[in-house]
This record gives sequence, structure tokens and C-alpha cells, in this order.
Amino acid sequence: MRLFEATSVLLFFLQALRIIFSVLFGIIYDQVFLGPIDAWLFASNLLVLLALLAPTLAPRLSGRSWLAVFAILSGLGRVALSINDPQARFWGALVVLASAGLYLAGLLAVARRLAFVSLVAALAFDQLVRVIGQTYDVTLRPGWLPAQIAWAVIIVVLVAWLSHRGFTSQTTLGAPGIVWGLAIGGVLFLETSLLSLPNAIARWSGWSYPLLAPLLLVLTLLPLWPAVRLRLIRIAHPRLAVRLSLGGILVLTLLAGYFIKGLGAALALLVAQGVVLAGLACLFDRDSERPRSPGPWLALGLLFFLLLNFFNAFAFTYPYVLPFMRGLGWVVYLVAALAIGLGVLAPPTLTKISPEPNGRPTWFFIGGAVALVLTVAAVWPRPVDPLPVTGRLRVATYNIHYGYDTYWHFTLEEIAQTIEREGADIVALQEVDTGRMTSYGVDDALYLARRLRMNVAYLPAVEHLTGIALLYRGQAEYTDWRWLTSVQEQTGIVHAHLKVGGQALDAYGIWMGLKDEDTQTQIREALDFIGNQTPATFGGDFNAEPGSQVAQTVEAAGFVDPFIFLEIDPPPLTDPAIQPVKRIDFVWIRGLQPVQAWVPDSLASDHRMVVVEFEIKP
Repeated sequence: MRLFEATSVLLFFLQALRIIFSVLFGIIYDQVFLGPIDAWLFASNLLVLLALLAPTLAPRLSGRSWLAVFAILSGLGRVALSINDPQARFWGALVVLASAGLYLAGLLAVARRLAFVSLVAALAFDQLVRVIGQTYDVTLRPGWLPAQIAWAVIIVVLVAWLSHRGFTSQTTLGAPGIVWGLAIGGVLFLETSLLSLPNAIARWSGWSYPLLAPLLLVLTLLPLWPAVRLRLIRIAHPRLAVRLSLGGILVLTLLAGYFIKGLGAALALLVAQGVVLAGLACLFDRDSERPRSPGPWLALGLLFFLLLNFFNAFAFTYPYVLPFMRGLGWVVYLVAALAIGLGVLAPPTLTKISPEPNGRPTWFFIGGAVALVLTVAAVWPRPVDPLPVTGRLRVATYNIHYGYDTYWHFTLEEIAQTIEREGADIVALQEVDTGRMTSYGVDDALYLARRLRMNVAYLPAVEHLTGIALLYRGQAEYTDWRWLTSVQEQTGIVHAHLKVGGQALDAYGIWMGLKDEDTQTQIREALDFIGNQTPATFGGDFNAEPGSQVAQTVEAAGFVDPFIFLEIDPPPLTDPAIQPVKRIDFVWIRGLQPVQAWVPDSLASDHRMVVVEFEIKP
């Protein structure tokens, strides 16, 4: 029961970390790009900072009864995270971050072995609920709210019953310091932004998500087996060379995962996950004759975690904040890895290796087997719906705004429902995230493809995890893509060669740069990539209106605007979704004759979707 309580609180903590950065992304985006900048921009960031610094209060709030208070507050705050409203989630996440951070600091002081086991179990459980939801955490959806309330009530009752019995105290964590705190921050960053996300590992490596998800889960669960954890500690404790190797291996495997592709990259990142968990076991298993509260150093680690996340975000948004960060996301991961390496390498204050409790870990095998079966069932390949061979074909384009609507509700399911309702067979997608901390770690492309029983071709334009995609029914004979010359945010064009009714159809998707970009160079490169392929569809967010130089260049290449062809006057506007004022989203066609074209009134994104229908000729 203590394990259930501690794992629950630390799971809520991990979820709150992901949520707070997702909500902050919306706040900062609106203030910086839409304006005006007001006091809320600074106040919101200050509140997050204060919540992460809460563990500094741990020395003053010592005693086992405080653990019960922090667990209860964490459970109650977590309820708000299942409400799909950014304000509710912001305040709920603040409560969880502050209370769960204090809880972790207290747990490290009185039961550090339980702290390690609970944190690793929370990482594994977080993987499970995300995999079950096709990378979209099922416990964050509104339908989960009754279950989350029940979960919070159980924690309250459980803590009330256990609190008078307290925890069996162990030797206090040995004299942590600056290096220890930075190492903990590095562990949390690597786990929440990459190594504990099978979809992010799959996108970095270009390898199979259905294979990576169960492998990663098994690897994460292994340290929960007492014999494995004890072996890790015994190997690393007396040997400086081993501890030195852990840091070096972590750096090399992260670099390999970032710069190479395929099975080698995937294996490197799995090794990195094992190294990080081994390092965490070493960091959490230090006895000392000079015990000191870990609270202030844990707070330092969380501050370092915050800085790493901000710089990682700058690597994605470099054109608008720090241009020199272009292509330097690997440096942020390298800094986190070096911090972990230094933490493990630091002279140990360990005076003895704590023995593991006797008895067979039955719960480990049962729980692990159930989690593995659920994971395999969730990622098992699903059959896709075929393209129609007769009748009509619908092609669409949709800027999905990273899965958000205009007001930063996470609406990826509503986006899927819009595509499903309009019966689109091919959809060009823009602003597609596939594992970023700022969009709940969700893989938009994977979620939509599995949800809609479609295939997907994805172009990773920025730091492996942001780009454009092309959803399509049936099987493509081949897919490819090309980056376009980009002064600001890197973009490109993605292509699928399909067979429709026995005839070839080439579908292309693009996202064009903003006003300060050399869009004429981009569109010429895109059209050169397309060449003379006919029939062809060319959809995307062109960030250019009818009559612009971009539109004229596309028309000169033989493409037709279906709305003009069908004499729909005036053509419906597409941007923004609420009271649109301009038309910048198009599905251009060549060698095809449209029969219908329309813009649905869905507000699931900050753009409106564009749909064009064709008659399939035998």
C-alpha cells in the first residue's frame, strides 16, 4: 500500500511536469506572437518556478505526518489535470508539483529505497497509460475524470490509514550536494523528454514504434526486480572505472541516437535508458554518517530541469528567440547526460550497500506481465482502410496546431473526429508534433493514423519531433520527402505515391514559411521535387493568399485551385478558425477534375480544414 501511494504521487508529479510545460507553451505563444505581453507572462513563469522550488521547505516540514499531507494534496490537485481546460490544468499542476516535490524530498529522507522503486514504477506506469492511449495519456482525458476522483479518494483514505503507522525509516540519504541535484535534474529531463517515451525514441531513430514500446517497458521494469537493482549498486559502488563508464556510455548513446538512424540508433537509446536508470539507482542509494536533507538539492535539480526544458524549447523555436540554437538540440541532451555522469562519478558517501528485503518479488512478475501484455496489445499493428477503387476520393489539408485549438485545449481527438466526419482519404497535415514536452508528449501523426485506420508518412523537420505529415488510406508504393531551404523554421515537402482505382496518384503535403521567409525559393524547390507527376494533389498551409507570387508560381506549374474551377465565389476562408479573415490553406490539383470542395466549420484547430472531392474514373 505504501508502494501504491508513493508510485501514485510520483506518477502525478511526472504528469504535472508534462502538463505545466504544455500549458506554458500556450501562454508564451499567445503573449509573444499575438500580444500584447502583459504581467501574466511573467507571473505564470514565476509561479512555476516557485512550485519547483517547494522542496527547499522540506527541512522545516520534517516528520512522517507531512508525507500524508503532501500525498493528499497531490491526489486532490491531480483531479484538475483530467479537465481539458488550460487554466484548470495550470493551477492543478502547480499544486501537484509543489506537494509531490515535497513528498519526494521527504521520501528520500525516510525511505530512499521506496523512493527509487516508486519513481521507476511511475515511469513504467506512465509509459503504459500513454501506450494504451496511442501516446495520448488516457488518464488526462475528460472521460477519465470519475476514475481519477476515485483514485484521489483512495489515496486520501490510504494515507489516512497508513500515516499513523509511518514509514520504516532507513538511513538518511547521504549528504547530497550540487552535483547530486544537477544529476537528478538531468535524469528527469532525459526521462520526460525522450528516454521514457517510446514514440520519441522511434522518431529519433526512425525505427519501429510497435517493437520499441514493449522493449522499453521491459527495460524500465528491470530495476524494480530487487536482484537487478542490488547487482547494479554492487557493480558501480566500488569501481571508479564503472562509474566513469556510465557517463561516457550515456553521452555516446545519446549522440548516436540523435545523429544516426535505424536499428543502431534505437539500440543506442535503449542502452541510454538502462544507463540512466542504473545511475538513478546509484544516486538514490547512498548511506552516510553525515545525513542531510535532500530537499534543497532536489529543488536545485528541478531548477536545472526547468532550464534544460527552456533551452530545448529554444532549439525548436530558434527563429523567434535564439537563432544560434538551430540544430543544437543535441547539446541540451548532452549537458543533461554530463550532469548525470558527474553525479554518478562523484566520490560516494556510501558506507554500506543496503540489503534488499527477502522474499520473491511476486508483485513484480505479475504486474510486469500484465503491463507487457497490455502494451503489446495496444501497439499491435492494425489493418488500415483501403483507398476506394470506384466512386469518389476526398483529399484534404489540415494545419492541426500541434493538437490544440485556438484557446489551447488539447483537441487531437476532435481533430480526428473532424477528419473522420468529412470522410477524407488523404490528408496533408502541418504543425505536427511527435513527442514534444510542450504538447503532452503525444505523437500526433501516430495517434491520428491509428485512430483513423490510415497510414502516415512523416517528415521530421525540426529536432526529430516536429514536422509535417501525410495521412492516407491503403498502401503507398513508396513515400519520400525533401527539406526546403529555410531561413527561419525548417520545413519541407512530403510525398506518397498511391494507386487509386488501378491508376497512379501522387499526393504531396507542404508547410510554407512565414512572412520573413524566402517563400519563392521554397515553392520553386517544392515544384522541382514534384516535377511532372500527374495526376497529383498538392495540399498544405502555404502562408500565402490567392493572387500572391506563391499562388501564381503554383498555377504556372499547371496546378488548379478547385474552388475557382468549381466557381465557388467567394471561396471560404481558412485562417483563423474562429471568424477567419484570410485563405492560406489549399489543396491544389493537377490532372484531376473536382466535383466538390468545401471548408468544414470545425474549430478543433486554429485553422480550418479544406476538403476536395474527385470522381474516380475506371
